[in-house]
Amino acid sequence: MSLIHQILAVTLLNLRSIPQRLAASLVAIIGVSAVVGVFAAVLSMASGFQKTMLAAGADDSVVILRAGSTGELASAVSNEQIQIVSTAPGIKKEAGTPMVSGELYVVVDVAKKSTNEAANVPLRGVQPAAYGIRDNMSIIEGRPFEPGKNEVVVGRSAQRVFKGLEVGSIIPFGLTEWRVVGVFEDDGSVSESELWADVRTVQSTYRRGNSYQTIRAKLVSAEAIDELKATLAADPRTDVDVFSDREFYSQQSELMTNLITWVGYPVTFLMAIGAIFGALNTMYSSISARGKEIATLRAFGFRPLSILVSVVIESAALAVIGGIIGGGLAWLFFNGLTVSTLNAASFSQVVFAFAVTGELIRQGLLAALIIGLVGGLFPAIHSVRVPVATALREL
Repeated sequence: MSLIHQILAVTLLNLRSIPQRLAASLVAIIGVSAVVGVFAAVLSMASGFQKTMLAAGADDSVVILRAGSTGELASAVSNEQIQIVSTAPGIKKEAGTPMVSGELYVVVDVAKKSTNEAANVPLRGVQPAAYGIRDNMSIIEGRPFEPGKNEVVVGRSAQRVFKGLEVGSIIPFGLTEWRVVGVFEDDGSVSESELWADVRTVQSTYRRGNSYQTIRAKLVSAEAIDELKATLAADPRTDVDVFSDREFYSQQSELMTNLITWVGYPVTFLMAIGAIFGALNTMYSSISARGKEIATLRAFGFRPLSILVSVVIESAALAVIGGIIGGGLAWLFFNGLTVSTLNAASFSQVVFAFAVTGELIRQGLLAALIIGLVGGLFPAIHSVRVPVATALREL
């Protein structure tokens, strides 16, 4: 009998006997499923947060900040600079009007539905072109705010998480009351975590004079960004940095994504060590219970390598089953779960949904396979090192 046939025969024999060792096998399966489940659940936070941030990114839209600014709150731009950008080459026009929006970013307190505690929510003052600059933005309920009035439109994600954001509601910010007149969607992006109002009204309410913090603009094409950068760099009146939307939001998401990842992988590694010991214990118990059977197979001429490989395959199979269960549970309970967290880059809440992606499941199953291979290898080596005569005499 060839080596491959021997491996198949012994492997099938091992797998068929699993129900007889169900309790021990379940220990290994549950241990691995816990590792993969926690891994996928924790890192789905990072993938969901990054997905939400990057959904707002477009290569043909730009964010312009004061030079050296790390974010919108640290930036300041003038009305003169907005006018310069409006006439710069590469800026797209709609009905002859440059698609440029000077914007102001203010943090306000809104209570969370889950805890009833106040959280930092961004109130963004925008100019009319802001709607067209965001490709996927649309009002899905109510109407846009009217310039000059204390009216806001709220993102769909913000409405889901925070209290009092239904159309028609009155929300107080400090001594000023604002009426919610509409709800917008933006393809699940970070913009949906914001409240929008007329920038002039926001400037007046918060005594910001004629100041802005960022300039948003739509380009005629993604390639036009280089010409825009060169033009603004050559003008001494515009000491600014120009980023594509995608580049800007990628930088904004980097800190939080890295933090979650740095936590997720070490936790998974520590849990994986425990799962490996669980697999070792399971396979040693399995081999101990089948010592006479393994010795008999060797006496009948089955090669030690075929037995070793079959034991490792059994351990890997149990681990992969655990990985599938863990990944499935993570997807069932966490994928799409909507939460909010503080974005360190903007000191305001970002509403996002956990994203248990195919890549996370793939990584989790790979981890499960490694756990199974390592957990089965040493018991497998032990099973073939015991002399046949000794194994038959002891059992």
